[in-house]
Formats: sequence, C-alpha cells, structure tokens
Amino acid sequence: MNPLLEGRPGLARVLAALDGDGEEARIVGGAVRDWLIGRGLRSDIDIATTALPDEITRRAHAAGLKPVPTGIEHGTITVIAEGEPYEVTTLREDVETDGRRARVVFGRSWEHDAQRRDFSMNALYLTRTGAVVDLVGGVEDARAGRVRFIGDADTRIREDYLRILRLFRFHASFGRGPLDADALAAAARHRAGLGQLSRERVRAELMKLLVAPRAAETLAQMQAAGLLAPVLGREGAVATFARLAEVEAALGLPPDAVRRLGALGVREPADAEALREGLRLSNTEAARLTALAGPAPTPGMCEKGQKAFLYRMGRQAFQDRALIAFARAGAPLDDEGWRALAAIAADWPLPVFPLKAADFLTRGMAPGPALGAALRRAEEAWVEAGFPSGEAALAEIVTGAVG
Repeated sequence: MNPLLEGRPGLARVLAALDGDGEEARIVGGAVRDWLIGRGLRSDIDIATTALPDEITRRAHAAGLKPVPTGIEHGTITVIAEGEPYEVTTLREDVETDGRRARVVFGRSWEHDAQRRDFSMNALYLTRTGAVVDLVGGVEDARAGRVRFIGDADTRIREDYLRILRLFRFHASFGRGPLDADALAAAARHRAGLGQLSRERVRAELMKLLVAPRAAETLAQMQAAGLLAPVLGREGAVATFARLAEVEAALGLPPDAVRRLGALGVREPADAEALREGLRLSNTEAARLTALAGPAPTPGMCEKGQKAFLYRMGRQAFQDRALIAFARAGAPLDDEGWRALAAIAADWPLPVFPLKAADFLTRGMAPGPALGAALRRAEEAWVEAGFPSGEAALAEIVTGAVG
C-alpha cells in the first residue's frame, strides 16, 4: 500500500488514471523525501509519468478529473481531483541549458529523469503500490541529512545557478553535519552566476532559507564563501540574525522571514530600499523593512512610553524593532525587561482614539485644515496622557486642542 494515498482519494484517482495501459506514473520529489525522513505527509504532491501531456489530458478527462495546462511547454499538467491540485509532469531530459533555464525533450527513461534533478534526496520516486525507487542513492542521503548534487556539482550548477541557493536552503532545512565539501566549493566557484538569475527566483529561495531550522549557521557558511553579499547587495549581519532566531525561539514565536531579513540587512532606510529593489519584495514586505530603520523601544523606557511608542508605530513595526533590538543588545534570553517589552508588543490591546470631528464642531470649530490640526493635537495629547477614556479628561484634551 502506498502510504501517501491514505486519506487522499483524489491522489488515488489520479494515479489510477495515469498508471497502467502502457504508461507509468510515480509520486516524485519532496513528498517522498519528507515521508522517508519522518517529516509527515506534505499537502503538495508532484507526479512524474511516462505519458505525454496530451495523453495526461485525455486520461484525466476520461477519469472525470479536470486537467489544467499550467506548464505544458515543460510537460506539466495540473490535474484537479477531489478539489486538490496535483502537478503531473512528463519524464524529461535536458538538451540545452544556459544557467537560468533549460530546453527539454520528453522521454520515457526514469534514469534520465532522475539524473536531470538537482539533489539525490529530491530524485526519489514512490510507485502506486508503495515501492520506493531510488536510482541515485537518495534514500541514504536523505536519511543521513546529506545534501548532495547528482553527478558533477559544477555541471549541475552551470545548468541552473539557482541551485547555489537551493544547496544552502536544503542544507538549512534537511542537512545534518557539515555541508558537502564538493558542493560548497563548486558553489563558491560559480558565485558570479547568481547575477544571471531573476530577482524573483532569488527572493523565493532566500525567504525559504531564512526560516529553515539551520538558517543561522548556513548563512554564516554562505557569508564565509562570499555568497551572501551577491544576494543581499552587502555583507549580512549574521550574528544578529542568529541571535534573533534564538530570541524568537525563547519567546515561542514562529520564525518570520521578513523580520529575519531585516535583522540581516537593514540598519537605515536606504538598506530597506536596496533590498526591495534587489529582491523584488512586495510593497508590504518593503514597508516592514523600512519601518525597522529608526529608534527602537527598549526596557529602559517606562511602560507608558513603551505603550505610546507602540500606539504610534503599530504592533507589527513595534514588535519587529523590539525583537531585533533585543537580539542586538546581547541580553540574556531570560532578561525580564526585554521579555516584558516583547509581551507588550504581542498582547497589549491597542486603544482607539475616542475623539471625533463632532467633538470639535460642537465647540464652534468649522470644518477645514484647522479642525484637522486640532484633531492631531488632541490625539497626541491623549497619547501623552496615557490614553484616558473618562469624559472629564477627554473634555480637557479637546479644550486644550481648540485653545
């Protein structure tokens, strides 16, 4: 019995449609690797098949499934079954590569398909009946936590320079022990190839690497090999990153890729802008990084001052700055002051400014710029007063703002 079919009737239907009558289909890649090393069952399942795209489409329709030509030029059809998508790709061989993309031809050889993949642990297949097919020693490597290129490392990197980043990302995610020496040396030799990659592809790999279990030590290895600066546009603050990872863990917080990127590469607004351009960050991601530049809250501030800071900055920016400041301070992870600051960032309910324009109109103010200015003065006075809610205190604030 195939263990990946348990609770997945859609997957069973896809394999039943594609496996047989002269064609073969197998689950491939990450789902097989993760199951083998005890990481559980992934939600995304990739399937490799000897069937050509037209035959995949024909069989899917015949089985009452929905085929979608999401990457037909590369032989990929997404088959929807029981509401779940499954990427189905015809076996391929690379006939021409330029370091960014490959020209492929379809084939029927599982050996050739395995040889074109990047790492041995990603070239594992699982048949419909549950047999593991390992043509490149991937089972042993996966269980040993060894990220090893299939064949010659230099050749594999020259085929697609993104494999340099994938080497570090997979080592940070699955590696145990030292990084493969041959792979590391080859990555360093081909560092210039990173400049050929689209920034979007680089961003996608980097953001996954930043939240991986061994991200800190892996980034340190990248920096030592001269491979981090080409990605960030500058040397990274790896020690701050490592400490932030410890702070997050100590506070029970999940790893946050954008916050970690900020710890690694942002000290001033220009750094945030450089990362936005260099990595094609989203507006939301870039705004978070920009908000990191500037004074940070500290335990030395009184609680009233901390809350005023939080109200003015917003919860996300306050938390990001506070946690990175904690990391940079070098304070013990059990420091009560920093922990209290982190607790305010996470738990203090942000108050809502209770005054409206009507409160000023009843005092005789006319609509217009002066009214807006009075509202801003009143809000600032309200914050400075500690967010009072009583009618008398609010009336006094209005009087002072109108004054």
